Order: sequence, then C-alpha cells, then structure tokens
Amino acid sequence: MSSTDIPTLDGPERRVHWAVRDCWTLVRRELTHLVREPAVIAWQLGFPIVSVLLFVYVFGSAMDVGDGADYVSYAMPGMFAMTMAFGFMNTAMAVAVEKERGVIDRFRSMPMAPSAVVTGRGVSDVLHAGLDLLILAGIALVIGWRSDGGPLASLTAFGLLLLLRFALIWIGVLLGLLVPSTEAAGNLFAVAFPFGMVSSVFTPPSLMPDWLGTIAMWNPVSATAGAIRELFGNPMPTGGSWIEENTLLMAVIWPLLITAVVLPLAIRKYQRLSG
Repeated sequence: MSSTDIPTLDGPERRVHWAVRDCWTLVRRELTHLVREPAVIAWQLGFPIVSVLLFVYVFGSAMDVGDGADYVSYAMPGMFAMTMAFGFMNTAMAVAVEKERGVIDRFRSMPMAPSAVVTGRGVSDVLHAGLDLLILAGIALVIGWRSDGGPLASLTAFGLLLLLRFALIWIGVLLGLLVPSTEAAGNLFAVAFPFGMVSSVFTPPSLMPDWLGTIAMWNPVSATAGAIRELFGNPMPTGGSWIEENTLLMAVIWPLLITAVVLPLAIRKYQRLSG
C-alpha cells in the first residue's frame, strides 16, 4: 500500500495499518542491532551449548531414561524446548534496559501505535529464536542427534518450539516492564531455572518423586518437549498419564493460553507506564 492510499483508510482499518507499520519499523530496528552486535547471539546461546556438552558428554553415560532409549536422542529435543523457554529472560532484560535508558519513554512520546513496542519486540524475538534453533540444531547434528520423523513432522516440531517461544515472549515483556531495574531483570534467572529444569527436558517425570513428577508433567516446557520428541521420532518414555499421552494437544493449548492471558497484560502495562 502506498502512502497516497493511507488517507483513504479510516476507523479500525487505519489503526491496524499503522500498528502493523510501526511494528515492522521496530522489528527492523531490533534486527539492525542484532547484525551490528553478533556477540549477543553467541552469549545467549552459551548456556544451552554448554548444557548440551555437559549433559551429553559428562553426565550422558550415567543417564538412563528407561526402555533402552539413547540419551542423546532423548535430551536434544528437551534442550531445544529449554532454549526456547529460557529466552524470556533475554526479552525481559532487553525491555528493562530500554526502559531504564529512557528509550521506551521516547517511543511513548512519538505518534506511534501503543501496541507497536510490545508486538515489535515479539516479532523480532521470534526471528531471533529461529536463528538460535538453527544454530542449536546444527550442533545437535554434529554430536549425533537425528530426526526420524520426516521433513513435515520435523518442520511442525520446530513450529511448536517457536510457538512456545512466542508465548513466553510476552511474559518476558511484562516482567521487563514490571522490574525496577536491569539488575532485578538479571535476577530472573532464579525463576527461569526451575521453570526449565523441573520438566521432562533431561529426565522423564515418571522417574521423579510423585509430587515433583506431577509438576514436571504439567509444565508447558514438558508438553512441547514431549510433542517434538514424538514428531522427531525420538524416544519418549512416559508414565502413561493423560498429560503425557496428549503432549501434541497441550503443546498448542499452553502457548495459546499463555498468550491470551499475558499479551493484553503486557500491552496494558506499557500503556500505563508513568511518563
């Protein structure tokens, strides 16, 4: 649509048009920063890469997930899911930094769609997550992981991973707007670590104590990890519970539910920031 067409729009149609344009402007801004600072990618991938090497080569030989399953094949889908889950910390930190530096206040003073800062962050973070997955999948292939589910199933699995990341972005945005400083945002690792670890990422919930296994089974990260193991054709030992037998369904329901609840809260919090 050219600029001459814009005045012909009115009402909701015009607002949607400018919301999309402003969102894309901020996405381009974030991608430009990423190209200029490639070290950010290496830093954010550092933890999952170290975790892969640690669990596969240090602890892997001692891990037994049952049914004679190969641990690398079990752990790598979980690592993909954990990387997407931990990504909300990066989002929260980025939002907190921009809030503390006054960048968000500058955006709020501009004639732009109120939702653009939040949605622009979401879209750019999904694109960034796609790059993270591509790099991590390359590392997984090098250490011997393979997908036996076929091209379509594998693409669906990566789509579910990005869906989880998309949903958790809004938690990161909301937390970034809520925390008082970047130092407080850095402490969110204390929240993210149990969220990612108390799951089926590294071990089946059926091997955990009953109370802990129940928490792990109902963790959204476990739903995505179980679903992509099924799609990749990787081992998926379960205890036979309903939630474990319906991971594909829950890998869609959990992200949609999180987005429906948290996205409006994040936009509302941004709109109510004090000047």
